[in-house]
Amino acid sequence: MTENTGVNIGVLGKKSPRRSGAERVVNAPLPTVYGNFQAIGYLDHDRGDEQVALVYGEIGAENVLVRLHSECLTGDAFGSRHCECGDQLEAAMRAVVAQGSGIVVYLRGHEGRGIGLLAKLRAMALQAEGLDTVEANLALGLPVDARDYRVAAEILRDLGVRSVRLMSNNPAKREALTRHGIEVAEQVPLLIEPCESNITYLRTKRERMDHHLPHLDAVAQGS
Repeated sequence: MTENTGVNIGVLGKKSPRRSGAERVVNAPLPTVYGNFQAIGYLDHDRGDEQVALVYGEIGAENVLVRLHSECLTGDAFGSRHCECGDQLEAAMRAVVAQGSGIVVYLRGHEGRGIGLLAKLRAMALQAEGLDTVEANLALGLPVDARDYRVAAEILRDLGVRSVRLMSNNPAKREALTRHGIEVAEQVPLLIEPCESNITYLRTKRERMDHHLPHLDAVAQGS
């Protein structure tokens, strides 16, 4: 006699196929100091990360103003001046509101260009001793940039977006979106005025990581 365990295991014990990619889970209104957004939450089944897209207005499918913002606890939450991340997030949210529509995709798992919070803090400690941001990552045996933009492209496709005006100074983001099937119609500069605490970091991003930061020329001439 076969024991009835009360557990439905499907046909002859076959498991349900494992899901992959980004799944839309929830849509909630998010009033902010910049404007009223819709916070659309996703689960990335491939990495297990929870992601969110902040959508403002009626976005359409073509030439949507978009920011792919890499998670940065120190800059976004604590107001660190070591980087320009917090200022860029604020500027991007203001820009989509001023435009009347747009999307800010906040990419969790991108902390420290993908190396994680503790490793980022270790890299910052090495930078305080004189290494630049590239040298610090390499000294820790870590990649200079480990970010993956696959889930960002999946989120944009789920939102019906085919082409974007990408707010970024980083050509790697444009290349990654294009590689994942999202057309980048325009790359929109997101230039933040540097300060004494981040000018070296920004110069390294321009000189060693090909970020487009022409506004640093005036600072270099004046310093």
